[in-house]
Amino acid sequence: MIIMSALSVRQPWAWAIIHCGKDIENRTWWTNRTGRILIHAGKVLDGRPDDVLETCAEWARDAGIAAPQSVHDLQTGGIVGAVDIVGCVAESPSKWFFGPYGLQLRNPIALPFHPCKGKLSFFTVGVPYEVPA
Repeated sequence: MIIMSALSVRQPWAWAIIHCGKDIENRTWWTNRTGRILIHAGKVLDGRPDDVLETCAEWARDAGIAAPQSVHDLQTGGIVGAVDIVGCVAESPSKWFFGPYGLQLRNPIALPFHPCKGKLSFFTVGVPYEVPA
């Protein structure tokens, strides 16, 4: 079992981080934390299912990838990927920045889904596989 820090993010934002180049994760709090973390997709969607799918379709078009066809294609309640946090900013030219603070994200990778409970802020979780650096 590999133990790592994770951050819970509601869908479709977790999907956007891993698949659509979402390079900022907005938070109300500042952190000095950097390094590789796991992305946990929360159990609750951030919006109505139809609205979430429409948003994903727009992001997928922009990224040149296939969009989820159903909200059931958006995994929830577990680890979906990993990303590097390279900084925290109070402003950014990124289209993904809404503030007040943004975690700067790089090098996202999708991982095999691993169900687990999420928590607020950063939390520690074990996954049964190696996480590429």
